[in-house]
Amino acid sequence: MNIYHLWFNLHLTSKDLEFADALKDYMEYLKENKLIEGWRLTRQKFGFGPQGLGEFHATMEVKSMEQLERAFEHVATRTGKVEELHKKVYSAVKDLKTSMHRDFPDPERVR
Repeated sequence: MNIYHLWFNLHLTSKDLEFADALKDYMEYLKENKLIEGWRLTRQKFGFGPQGLGEFHATMEVKSMEQLERAFEHVATRTGKVEELHKKVYSAVKDLKTSMHRDFPDPERVR
């Protein structure tokens, strides 16, 4: 499994629950359309965490880089339902940092 990590802050932390609902709607849309396998949203607790990463952390799981590319291509159309859902999420975040990780050892790895 490949895991796309996103760390960020919100423009308005007072809208944290609205953001969580919007992210859920967006991620579930991607999942229902088989563009991701799963997702998760977490929030830093008591300010513990590396400086500069952001208060929030979201992950998206994909089987392959091809699946992630399909998700990006779909979102990049900027039309219809996906744009409506994406806009509510993207417009709420700031200080975005991303990373891609994979399960290790890779299932394909020959020992």
